[in-house]
Amino acid sequence: MDLIRGVFAFFLTGWVLALGLSSGEWGPSEWVSKVHAQGTPSAAVGASGAPDKARPTERTLRLPATPYQYADVTLPPHFMTTAARRFDNTPPDNPVTDAGATLGRVLFYDTRLSANNTVSCASCHVQANGFADPNGVSRGFAGGHTDRHAMNLVNLRFHPRARFFWDERAGNLEEMTLLPIENSLEMGRTLDELPEALGRDPRYGELFRDAFGDPRITPERIGRALAQFLRSMLSYQSRYDVGRAVARSAAEDFPNYTLQENRGKALFMRNCAVCHLENQEAHFVVNTPVNTGLDEDTRTTDGGVGDITLKPADMGLFKSPSLRNVEVTGPYMHDGRFATLEAVLEHYSSGGKNHPNRDIRVQPLHFTASEKAALIGFLKTLTDHAFLTDPKFSDPFQ
Repeated sequence: MDLIRGVFAFFLTGWVLALGLSSGEWGPSEWVSKVHAQGTPSAAVGASGAPDKARPTERTLRLPATPYQYADVTLPPHFMTTAARRFDNTPPDNPVTDAGATLGRVLFYDTRLSANNTVSCASCHVQANGFADPNGVSRGFAGGHTDRHAMNLVNLRFHPRARFFWDERAGNLEEMTLLPIENSLEMGRTLDELPEALGRDPRYGELFRDAFGDPRITPERIGRALAQFLRSMLSYQSRYDVGRAVARSAAEDFPNYTLQENRGKALFMRNCAVCHLENQEAHFVVNTPVNTGLDEDTRTTDGGVGDITLKPADMGLFKSPSLRNVEVTGPYMHDGRFATLEAVLEHYSSGGKNHPNRDIRVQPLHFTASEKAALIGFLKTLTDHAFLTDPKFSDPFQ
C-alpha cells in the first residue's frame, strides 16, 4: 500500500509540475493587440432579415511572452500503449506545434470569423462545458438555431477514423474546422473573405509567420491552425487517469476511488466498455457511428450518417463524442434530448427503441437504482478539472 501511495503521489506531482511549467504567467512583454469584435446576435439582423454588421466592441488580445506548451505533452502510460497510440489521427503534414496551436487558439476565439463579428467557435464550444454547448441547440451569427447539439471537442486527436460531426461528413479535422465558418446558419462567412478581414490586424501576420514561416493568410492555413489547437486539447488528468496510473489494469479497484465509484467502474467495464473503451484503457470513444435506438421512426427523424451516404443501413447512425468530462457536456445525444446523465442511463437500461438499424450491442440492461447511481459516480471520475480551467485553452481576448 505504501508503494501504491508513493507512485500515486509521484504521478500527481509530475502532472501538477508539468501543468505549471506549461501554463506560464503573464510577463511584462506579453503580446497585446486591440481588436474590434463581438456584437450581439440580436442586433445582427437588419429590417430585411439579412445579417448586418454588428456594432463592434473593443477586445484586447493577450498572449504570453513565452508561448504555452501545446506540443510534446507528456501523457500517462495508458495513453502510450500500442493499442492506444493507434487512435492518434495527427497527419504527418500538420503536427501540433506551439506556434501553430497558439494561432489556432486566437482563431478559435475570434468573432471576426463570423460574417457580422458576433460569434466565434467558442460561442458554441465552451471550455467549462468540455468545449460542448450547454444549450440543446446552438445560436448562429444571425440569431437562428442549429438542429443539432454542438458536441464536445475533448481529445479529438484520438478518434482513429478521423471523421467528424454527428453525421461524420468531415473527413479530417482540418476540413471540419472550416465547415462551421462557411455554414450559412452558424457563422456565415465566405472563406475567401477571411484573409483580407484578418489581415487588417498586423498581429495575424506575425502569428501566421511564427506558425508557417511566412505571413500569408489562407483558408487552408486557418484550418490547419485550428486543427492543431483542437488536437492539443487533451484531457488526461481526471481521477480515472490518476487511479489507472497506479493500478495494474482498469479492471482492478482504484485506490483513489470510493466503494461506489469502483462498483460503477466494474459495471461500466462489464456493460459499456465493449463500445466506449474498445481494446485499450485511455480513449472513451466509440470507433464507428452507431444507432442506439433513440427513435423508432425511420422516415421523419434525423438520418444522421444516412443523410450523407444515402444508404438505408446508415439511417439513424451517429458519431459518439468522448465520455471524458461527460459530467459537464450535457445535454446529451445529437439533439440534446437528454438533460441529465440519469436520463441517458435510463435509455440504455431500457434498451432503447426498435429501430431497424439499432446496434446489436444495445440491449436492455435493466440497471437497478443503486447500479445507476454507481455508474454515474464512476462517470464523474472522468471529469478533468485541470483541462476545464487550463489557461492555454481559454479565451485570449479580454
